[in-house]
Amino acid sequence: MNSVKAALKERIKELTCLYEVSSILVDADPKEHLQTFQAIADSIKIGFQYPEATEVVIKQGDYKVATGTILTDKYLATKIKVFDEFDGFIKVYLNDESLDFLTEEQPLIDNIGIKIGDYLDRVASKQNAARLRQQMEHADRLAIIGELTAGIAHELNTPLANILGFAELLKDDLEENTAAGADLDKIIKNAIFSREVVKKLMFFSRAMPQEKTLVNIVPQVKEAINLLDATFRKENVRYSVDIEDEEMLLHVDTVQLTQILFNLTINAIYFSPPDGLVQIRVSQDAKNIYLEIFDEGPGLSEEGLEKVFQPFFTTKPTGSGAGLGLSVVHGIVTSHNGSISAKNNETKGAVFKVSLPK
Repeated sequence: MNSVKAALKERIKELTCLYEVSSILVDADPKEHLQTFQAIADSIKIGFQYPEATEVVIKQGDYKVATGTILTDKYLATKIKVFDEFDGFIKVYLNDESLDFLTEEQPLIDNIGIKIGDYLDRVASKQNAARLRQQMEHADRLAIIGELTAGIAHELNTPLANILGFAELLKDDLEENTAAGADLDKIIKNAIFSREVVKKLMFFSRAMPQEKTLVNIVPQVKEAINLLDATFRKENVRYSVDIEDEEMLLHVDTVQLTQILFNLTINAIYFSPPDGLVQIRVSQDAKNIYLEIFDEGPGLSEEGLEKVFQPFFTTKPTGSGAGLGLSVVHGIVTSHNGSISAKNNETKGAVFKVSLPK
């Protein structure tokens, strides 16, 4: 009779443990895995037959918790799987060699391992969905800005051409009037500058014509970096170039590819500290060619990561840039059916990654 009562008591403890674990996971904060796993470990310890001799270790990804000191090699274990991939474990130790685990205790931790895996699946799915939604919203905003920009650029193009044309005609008529000629030079200079801004806006909005050809981009990349060598030396910034293969074939407008490399590299140079390192990496797989530019600057703020490809957004001081370089790159990449992303490095600086389909 006593053995039946003892067995029933243990089953009640196990069921209570499962209920507590379920409750912990229902109320868990997705950002506080460490606290969640610690609470589950404590619950498992109490749920086993000999809690005073039992210690629990839970490890998942970079997280690890334990209930106490391990004094033995005697343990039960189960795997934690996230999306059917092994990503951690639960181990329950008995520090007293004279004691044994109950047969029912292995299924108990197996069940808990499944519950933790299901919980992590749900968290990851929600995070992926939220990230995808943010990317789609960002792409929609850029598309709307692109349409507006294309309209503005088109409307400005004709009057700017007229201003420039009539100013040059007027200058020919005023060759003897030095003061008027100097003023006209200023008008012409500013009209040319404005025309270049419009041209960049058209690049962003993908309104510029392209001449795509199938080329090996490796010589193109090397030539672009060589042309920037003087700029690196002038700004006292080091650089390294890592090109995976000597032949990388891509359907691309070579002039626009050079613009991508120039704008991203010059941006990296600008934000790099003296003696900083800019890394240029070029790689490929069966479907895409990847360009990555790493710098050792201050990195991007949350606002910067959100708006970095929008025209006229810049973190440079007034007069140091119009905020069109990266928006031009975005427009060129998008017109090649590619993608571009910006993120901060784990240690310092930022990295821009361009993916172009072959």
